[in-house]
Formats: sequence, structure tokens, C-alpha cells
Amino acid sequence: MTHLWVRAEERPNEQRIGLMPDGAAALLAQGYQVTVEDSAARAISIDGYRDTGCQIAAAGSWRTAPADAIIFGLKELPEDGSPLKHRHIMFGHAYKGQPAGQRLLARFKAGGGTLYDLEYLVDESGRRVAAFGYWAGYAGAAVALRCWAAQQRGTIAGPVQVFDSSKALLADLQVDLTQAGFTRPTAIIIGALGRVGTGAADLCTHMGVPTTKWDMAETASGGPFPEILGHEIFLNCILARPGAPVFVPKSATTAPRRLTVIGDIACDPDSDFSPIKVYNRVTTWDEPALRVHDVPPLDVTAIDNLPSMLPVESSEDYAEQLLPSLQTLGTLDQGVWARAKDVFDTHVAGVTI
Repeated sequence: MTHLWVRAEERPNEQRIGLMPDGAAALLAQGYQVTVEDSAARAISIDGYRDTGCQIAAAGSWRTAPADAIIFGLKELPEDGSPLKHRHIMFGHAYKGQPAGQRLLARFKAGGGTLYDLEYLVDESGRRVAAFGYWAGYAGAAVALRCWAAQQRGTIAGPVQVFDSSKALLADLQVDLTQAGFTRPTAIIIGALGRVGTGAADLCTHMGVPTTKWDMAETASGGPFPEILGHEIFLNCILARPGAPVFVPKSATTAPRRLTVIGDIACDPDSDFSPIKVYNRVTTWDEPALRVHDVPPLDVTAIDNLPSMLPVESSEDYAEQLLPSLQTLGTLDQGVWARAKDVFDTHVAGVTI
């Protein structure tokens, strides 16, 4: 029997989940065993899972789960160095040379477990079967606009928060942008045709922000791209990959520019392939803006769990996309799971412990 163990997220400001109660019911109907950890932070009540017949476990008890259980979460595990013996489904961020990713792979190698990285669950054409991208783009554009509004007031953006809905986020942002009568800034989105870029573009449309939309065709030359510096806001929606062009070189801080806010929604600052070279660390919910130049100001916002600002809508959307793949967990040696394991095997082979 396939046993899916849904763990509680242990990262601060993380309220999402990748399986909704109706999805759990579908898995139970297939004969799966489903255990869901309780969580004081999760946006979705545990009651719905209990009502479907899921087993309820204490938060963090996945560590002592049966060896054959498949542990499913979204964000990273605590970095305690412990060997990982289970099969884990999560966003590992482990395959692009990130130091934390290498430490994670070493833990899997030490424990004999396997990582099925959600970013690498792809169909036959290489397209991801499920992604939070739309809501990352939507929330990321909102944070970038908030950073810009703070600059107009002569300050740096303060903490961001969770919203019950996208409607509530829009209403709050509208107040922030209009209370001082600001003329809307211009924005440029790179990766505008993808899920992330679509979400960013929709937010800008809702806020009346004039937006230039670029994708692969506009960046095929490899750069440089002076047009980016001609907009007040740049929203990067392209994942860092080998061969990715540099969109914002280090020299941009002192170059003539209108650009004052970079929203690195793809957010891979410690990757060698990052297309934005003016910063090297993620920002946080408490301090969403990193000022990399003072006069004129240039702030970077790069929060790596943006969809959790809208945990209900983003969870519902992602869980619906992922459920068909979860329903094939009984055949881990085929399809999306086999492809994800091949990627893991390739990267873990080069790790020394």
C-alpha cells in the first residue's frame, strides 16, 4: 500500500500545503494510506483531512514515520544535518550549485533516502506538471510595487503579510499606491509568457501599471539590455539556468537609470547562473527590500516563498495541478517520478560525505 505522509511545514511564514482534503479523499479512494500532520500555522484546517478519513499525526513526527512512507512537504527541511532515510517530495533547491542544496544532498546520501524535487516533476515534453508560479508572480509584483511606493515616501519597504485572498491584497496595495497620489511607475517583465510572468502581469494590470512584456524572443541576443534600466521596476520571472543571459550586471548600480526596484521573483541569488548580479542573498518577510545602492536608490526584493502571502488560493491551485501525479505514486519507477529520480541520482552521485 502506498503511504503518503504530509508533513507540517517548519519554515516561518509558510502556511501552504500541497494536498487539499478533496485530493486526500481521492487518494484514499484509490487505496492509499494518507497521514497528515497537524499544524498550527497551516491556512487549511486539519478538520477537513480528519473528516475524509486521513490519519492525523503530530507536527514533525515524519522523522519517525514508517520507512516506506513517502514524506510530502513544500519548503525545505530544518538544516540539522541529520541523515534522511525516507523518500521525500519537496522543493529541494539542490541542483544549481547552492551550498544549502549540497548539504541537503549529502544528508540524503548519508541516510539512503531519495529526493523527488517538485521543481523537476516534468511531463514527457519537459514541462513542469505543477507550479506555484502564477501566485509567485502575482505576489512578487505586489511586493515590488510596495518597495517602489516606500521609496517615493523616502523610506524602505516594511514587512509584508499574509492575505486571506487576492482581493484583499489588491485593496491593501491600492491604498498604499494612492494615499500620496503617486503616478504609477513603468515596469518591465522578463519571462512574461510563463506562469510567473503571467501572474506578475495580471497584478500590474490590476494596479494600472504600464508594463513592457518580454520573453525569449526579446532576450535571444544575450544582452546587454539597456531597456531594463529605462523602467522604474524590473520583474525577473526567469529561473536561473546554465546559459541564461545577465539582465542586470553589477555595473547597473552606478549606471544612468530610471530603475529603482528589482523584483527577482525567480529568486536564485546564490546560483552561479543568476541573471541579476547586484545582490547575493534572499530577502525576508520582515525586511523585503535590500538596498544595493543609495543615490539614486536601487532596492532588490527576492522573497523565496512568495505564494505563501496568498496561502489559500495558491494551495488550492497547486494541489489541483499536482493531484494527478500523486495518484501515480504507486508506480514510482515510471513517468514523472522516474524522471525526477534520474535527476536526483545524477546529482547525488557527485556528493561526498
